[in-house]
Amino acid sequence: MSKIEVDKEKCIGCGACTAVAPDTFEFDDDGLAKAVKDEITDDVKLAAEGCPTEAITVE
Repeated sequence: MSKIEVDKEKCIGCGACTAVAPDTFEFDDDGLAKAVKDEITDDVKLAAEGCPTEAITVE
C-alpha cells in the first residue's frame, strides 16, 4: 500500500510540494502541508525530493 506522510514538526509551509503536486498536497488549517491522496506519482516523488526540510516521506 502506498503511503505519503508529511512530518508536521519539520514542515514550514513553504508551498514547494503544493506547487509541484497540487493534486496530492494542500495546506491544513495551521498552514502546513498535508497529503490528500495516497497515489505515488512522479510529481509526488519530486515534491518529496524538493522539500527543503525533508518533511515528506513516500513509502
